[in-house]
Amino acid sequence: MTLRFVEVADRVYVLREPLLRVNVTLLVGEGAALLVDTLSTAEQATELAEATRTVTPHPWVLVNTHHHFDHCFGNATLAGNPPRPVYAHELAAAALRDPDRLRREAYEEMRDEQPRLAEQLIDTDLLAPTHLVRKQEVLDVGGRQVVLRHLGRAHTAADLVVQFPDADVLVAGDLVEQGGPPAFEDSYPLRWPEAVAELLRMTTPGTVVVPGHGDPVDSGFVRAQHAQLSDLAWQIRAGHTGGTPAERVAAEAPFGARPALIAARRGYAELDGEL
Repeated sequence: MTLRFVEVADRVYVLREPLLRVNVTLLVGEGAALLVDTLSTAEQATELAEATRTVTPHPWVLVNTHHHFDHCFGNATLAGNPPRPVYAHELAAAALRDPDRLRREAYEEMRDEQPRLAEQLIDTDLLAPTHLVRKQEVLDVGGRQVVLRHLGRAHTAADLVVQFPDADVLVAGDLVEQGGPPAFEDSYPLRWPEAVAELLRMTTPGTVVVPGHGDPVDSGFVRAQHAQLSDLAWQIRAGHTGGTPAERVAAEAPFGARPALIAARRGYAELDGEL
């Protein structure tokens, strides 16, 4: 399948990779461009580069929303030759400086569900980000302002959201999910609602929010997901206080039993001082 971008706002385009429904966002300015996330493999990243070139000839800067394979394993293909800046949170950059561990984790995650992808992941060259963000960074991309913000621990300890103020577009990464339930494996479920509340303060009723996976959404969708995340966090706290097994909490929590169980166990670990 040929990858292609769809314009969602003025010179802001979104491409959805079909296998895992991962979104890549492209901002085009005067003589410069910016790509948010780089997909999973060299093959996917090569197709992404070709799709980008159908929209703009300009050189690009890269941003990784976080260090999970489906959002950053294409870095080396898209930024290695010629070298291009890659922005990410400092903890995401640190994770990418341990490529063997990330490749192994990605392989284990995908080997049953997507064995061909898993084999590609184990052999993918990784490129760590070159420009580190702690809390906030403001970029000028061809005369267009881009704001990178870390809103606290949530989906991971190292999530960045990317705001294009002149287009009223907010790239949320995996802080917001439309294509499936949120992924809690590396999460901080008790803090995630706070990060999404801060994200909501960055939106207007007309903001286009690009989730990590699935279709672009609006602030109403984000508000509803925030309510679910808040409910989940409350149930985890109440269950921990009452000595309720995590399995019982998960059975009644939002997002389905399996994701909620992972969240409950992570939340209990955090309350026990283990995270």
